[in-house]
Amino acid sequence: MIKVMVVDDQDLVRDGISMILDGQPDIEVAAQAVDGADAIRQAAALLDLRVVLMDVRMPVMDGIEATRRLVQGPNPPKVLILTTFDLDEYVYDALRAGASGFLLKRSSRDELINAVRVIADGDALLAPPVTRRLLDRFARSRPDPDESGRLDELTAREREVLRLVAEGNSNAEIAAALHLTEHTVKTHVSRMLTKTGLRDRVQAVILAYDTGLVAPRPLDQRAP
Repeated sequence: MIKVMVVDDQDLVRDGISMILDGQPDIEVAAQAVDGADAIRQAAALLDLRVVLMDVRMPVMDGIEATRRLVQGPNPPKVLILTTFDLDEYVYDALRAGASGFLLKRSSRDELINAVRVIADGDALLAPPVTRRLLDRFARSRPDPDESGRLDELTAREREVLRLVAEGNSNAEIAAALHLTEHTVKTHVSRMLTKTGLRDRVQAVILAYDTGLVAPRPLDQRAP
């Protein structure tokens, strides 16, 4: 059973998401929270909380600070950011704070359910093209050269895998590009995450941008 918490300051949004998720045989909405501070209080008392669906803009404590605190705790849940706008600067900040992905509030019922399952399984939600556009947009003004040392222990192959991950490629696409098996790619990804101390592929993408391993695309090459 996937235990989740829904965090949003709008009652209708919380109730609607909770109703959809509670109707699934493998998902249980263990708690609802009205802001980030409320989420942190409740999470501390919940056992086996696996996914937190987190709004960004809330009173008292926003989703960015709440995400940062949640992922620093013992056995932290995965955080899935809920946002109204697909190019929201706050979403980028939340990803850097430790979120494992984001989902637009206008997403379909099936997309919401799938997102929870993907995050719960330990994967990152990187599929929407908007993720790449968002990172392209904000990485330009958010370089962090101090992060470059985190790549020092990576082999040349692991750096190449990181670059391809950051460009939005799946394991199958990376395997085809490097003439490797998918199993070998998974091994490289796992070692790369371990060496850099990263939780998932979303964090790997951000590190690749921060270190300059991947540069934002020119404006005329971005997806519409």
